[in-house]
Amino acid sequence: MADKILVTRSSMPPLEEYIDEIRDIWDTHRLTNMGPKHKALQKKLQEYLGVEQVDLLTNGHMALELSMQALQLQGEVITTPFTFASTTHAIVRNGLTPVFCDINPDDFTIDVTKIEELITDRTCAIVPVHVYGNICDIAEIDRIAEKYHLKVIYDAAHAFGERYKDRGVGNFGDVSCFSFHATKVFHTIEGGAVCFHDNAFGNSIRDLKNFGIHGPEIVEAVGANAKMNEFCAAMGLCNLRYLEAEIAKRKVVAERYRERLNHIDGIRLNPEQMDVIPNYAYFPVVFDKNVFKADRDEVFDELERHGIGARKYFYPITNDFKCFQGIYDAAETPIALDISRRILTLPLYADLALEDVDRICDIILNYAKRL
Repeated sequence: MADKILVTRSSMPPLEEYIDEIRDIWDTHRLTNMGPKHKALQKKLQEYLGVEQVDLLTNGHMALELSMQALQLQGEVITTPFTFASTTHAIVRNGLTPVFCDINPDDFTIDVTKIEELITDRTCAIVPVHVYGNICDIAEIDRIAEKYHLKVIYDAAHAFGERYKDRGVGNFGDVSCFSFHATKVFHTIEGGAVCFHDNAFGNSIRDLKNFGIHGPEIVEAVGANAKMNEFCAAMGLCNLRYLEAEIAKRKVVAERYRERLNHIDGIRLNPEQMDVIPNYAYFPVVFDKNVFKADRDEVFDELERHGIGARKYFYPITNDFKCFQGIYDAAETPIALDISRRILTLPLYADLALEDVDRICDIILNYAKRL
């Protein structure tokens, strides 16, 4: 059997280039605490994303968690359960109550037609998620937030580098949070960022990520430790140089999947959104067993038998986590629950050979024919 194909594989710059990037760290011995690499990456990301302000953190989860704290939220937060654990955990760890809104079945983002009915006098914010790079209904979320005076914090972990109506996706909401985890389209090994407009928010984030320290003998606030180190920032500087080429390679892989799986009865592909320049972060497919004959779990197992590592993503949905049993009811978000049981993300990364894409598709299609 050939080497196992994982659902994703981290893009990395040439080793020599990374070594050259970190070489001067040995001269300065400046390893962390917002050093020159951190500052250089911050500036380049501000330019690349086309945002007013950006700050770097140790990971995407702390970007979310500290953003909610910086906004001094209290009460209930409307969000989606069709997301990674981080989104919900960031809300709960801030002492806030998540109120789960179902998703629309077309692009898997929060169903904006169901948000207003969930708003109470305790609602303080909306935390929507751009899923698989699918952009939320930003205009309607903005309308609702303005009407009810709510904060909006976008979990944009899946949408780095995307543009919506010719604006970088980091411009929307009060805050947009990115993850630079090793599995993402752009990564710093571990890392994250917040994009924002308000100077007071920026000051709060800087306090929260660095113990509230303002000088050697001055600590003005109670904070945590969420600073990106210089080695991670250096990896980001290298990877950013190759990002457009990486996305172009991902596009070729995604297009081959579409050629092979489009118009197959019982398989639904991720939609291509108007006005969005995508980053091809993921390739999710939804299976209908009544038509395709095989369900998601059967396809997952068949791929695994052939050394193909797909992922049930997102499954389970966060309001169905064991740690929340008896607190939330996943049946209250039936579309998210249904999609979570039928969706599978197929391997997608820049260096995935088209021959391997064809092999993955052949395994899926031939398995259904045998049933």
